Amino acid sequence: MKRTLTVCCAGHFLVDLGCAFLLFRAFPGHWDWAGLLILYNFCAFAMQMPLGLLADGWKRDGAVAAAGAILVAAAYALTDWPVLAVWTAGLGNAAFHIGAGLETLTLSGERAGPLGLFVSPGAVGLFVGTLLGRGMELPFLILPPVLLAVAAALLLFRAERDELHTKPELPKWKAVGVPLAALLAVVVLRSFVGMNLTFPWKGEGRWVLLLTFAVAAGKAAGGYLADRFGMRRIALASLLLCAGSMLLSGSPVFGTMAVLLFNMTMPLTLWAAARLLPGARGFAFGILTFGLFLGFLPSAFGAPALTGRAAAILSLTSLALLLPGLRKAVRQ
Repeated sequence: MKRTLTVCCAGHFLVDLGCAFLLFRAFPGHWDWAGLLILYNFCAFAMQMPLGLLADGWKRDGAVAAAGAILVAAAYALTDWPVLAVWTAGLGNAAFHIGAGLETLTLSGERAGPLGLFVSPGAVGLFVGTLLGRGMELPFLILPPVLLAVAAALLLFRAERDELHTKPELPKWKAVGVPLAALLAVVVLRSFVGMNLTFPWKGEGRWVLLLTFAVAAGKAAGGYLADRFGMRRIALASLLLCAGSMLLSGSPVFGTMAVLLFNMTMPLTLWAAARLLPGARGFAFGILTFGLFLGFLPSAFGAPALTGRAAAILSLTSLALLLPGLRKAVRQ
């Protein structure tokens, strides 16, 4: 399990880095830059829902993840056709997340900790890829071979994955529809706050880097703390403390703490959705990532920045939505 989780985490970092680097190095001067970003986010997040449904039926999680890494690598050869390149990279990102996410879910059993560890490197990968793409010197074609190596490593674990797959079960939509919708709303709010929350001190030196690591640390810690102390306890503690920290987010320390606490619920929502739909976990994963796309749209169309008070209110709203979904998932 440790080997596979290591490959999935490293792959997540590199795939997100590769996509961000491609976008910000190859297309920043494109006449429809905003349109390319919307297209990428649609392919990367919204397309995980149909891909997850397909992956549930195919049951070759590593092959899906490997195909995603290969598509991201292939996008580097398509930069003369920006729309095609962005579409390919976004679709590759979606396929990798579905395949590697299902791989992690299968290997982690009833635990949320490994899932939190898997999702955490993505924020760092996006940050590093954006930084490199915006001007730091790095040969443009150095990443495709690395991504192909990730794909090869994912394919090595095929036998182990096949043995760990459980028998599919039909989803009980009437029983889980409302709690699943609540979890989706939590993800939409998390994405919306993440895209629209700004701090007056955000551009000050080391704090930008610390905020990125706070996102990653929150996701990684949330799953393991939930395994240790219980899903609902960690959801309650993290979002209540987050709301308080948001009110004091004019301070860099409290603002960074708020970001860390706010992201602790990410592995909890993914874990709960997989529990609610045990025979369609890829589809459940995709439903929640569709929420990320929905939360991204307001900022893409010029939504105003959130104040700390508004973010605190949305944190408490997230808590009110999350607890019923977790309650149903724990009882499954």
